[in-house]
Amino acid sequence: MFVRLRRLAMLLAVLVYLSWQPAWAAQPDVPDRIAAAWRTDRIYVDDGLRPGFPQGELDRIRAEARTVGFPVYVALIPRTPYSLAARIDLPTLLQARIGQPGLYLVWMVTDDYWTGTEKLFRPGGLKGRDLISVQLDDEQADQIVNDRPAPEIVRTIQQAATAYDGRALPEVPASDLEPPRRTGRSTTDLEDLSAYIGLGIGALIGFVLTLFLVLRRRRKRVRRAAGGDVTAQADVTGRSDVAAAGSVGSQADRWIGKAEHALRSLESRRRKSVELLDRRDDAVRRLDVARALRAEDSNDVLAMAGAFVLARQAQQVASGMELQPPCFFDPTHPPGIRRAAWSDDVEVPACRTCANTVAQGKTPYGLRVWKKSGLLRVDRVPVPYWTLEPDDSPLVATGFGALSDDLVDRIAGASGGVR
Repeated sequence: MFVRLRRLAMLLAVLVYLSWQPAWAAQPDVPDRIAAAWRTDRIYVDDGLRPGFPQGELDRIRAEARTVGFPVYVALIPRTPYSLAARIDLPTLLQARIGQPGLYLVWMVTDDYWTGTEKLFRPGGLKGRDLISVQLDDEQADQIVNDRPAPEIVRTIQQAATAYDGRALPEVPASDLEPPRRTGRSTTDLEDLSAYIGLGIGALIGFVLTLFLVLRRRRKRVRRAAGGDVTAQADVTGRSDVAAAGSVGSQADRWIGKAEHALRSLESRRRKSVELLDRRDDAVRRLDVARALRAEDSNDVLAMAGAFVLARQAQQVASGMELQPPCFFDPTHPPGIRRAAWSDDVEVPACRTCANTVAQGKTPYGLRVWKKSGLLRVDRVPVPYWTLEPDDSPLVATGFGALSDDLVDRIAGASGGVR
């Protein structure tokens, strides 16, 4: 008796389980049922979905299907284990049962999410563009809503028509597109950004104010130490520097004139030996570079001194005199006819005055030029020219030719001037 009751309980449990399972899970003849329904209506809606299914969705699908030149078969079914497993093959299985070319769509739903598969079958021998390639080129395909079937099914029909006969894809209605995603910063982000900007502006104002006070205090200390108006002194110093550059430029002009006269005398000779021709060419090269330097800014002491040195050397070469290097410490001095031991390892050409100064263990005052200084690089201080960066000027690098006799080649090969 107990055994019979246990068997009866097991049988009832099986019956309850089978009755609970959806009808779709136990029906492998789904393609047959859909194909049979399509013989009377090419849009099939599963019985479980039909109650409450929006008629407007069906009407829209039917209207779009009538605009194309091939049959459109649509199946709207629930998503079940069977339909999910067979979703890729269902369009092919259904077309095999119908036996007609056309567009076959099987759309499944889970809750409010619709997804589907489709396949376009052409009449025998008819070729055209592949449906998948049209879908990949459709820039709006990924923006269509999927909470109802009509928007994506209608778009698939339009894509199939493009693949079938090459017609252009129409624009997707705005109602079928996902709402645009919100871009830009949120209110919180904007508030944080405003706070950061405010902090940055405050820090910048504080820095400028501190810098102003530091420079103002420094200027007051300089005035007290100098015992007078530092601004007036700076003006006087500036004028003296311009006058010095102008004086050097005037001396360069005189030497350029002397070199030109010496070259004319050399050219007037009837017979010119190879030595004379070489001297002429050397003098011409030095004179040409001297003229180019003289054409620079007349306030540039370096350029004026360089023109002075090369013009004087051009006159020496053209006149048949021995080429003499300039004084390293001040190239506007007489030529450097003596060697000055500036340090244990360095000897430089120097004029008699500078050589005597070096012999006394001192450094000559030398040619002074302006150098930018200060925190903002707006102040200027006079410094010996050899303290400048040699890479910035071949004149400084060669000591105006005192350290090497390739000044002409360096200036000719330099770009952007000689400063």
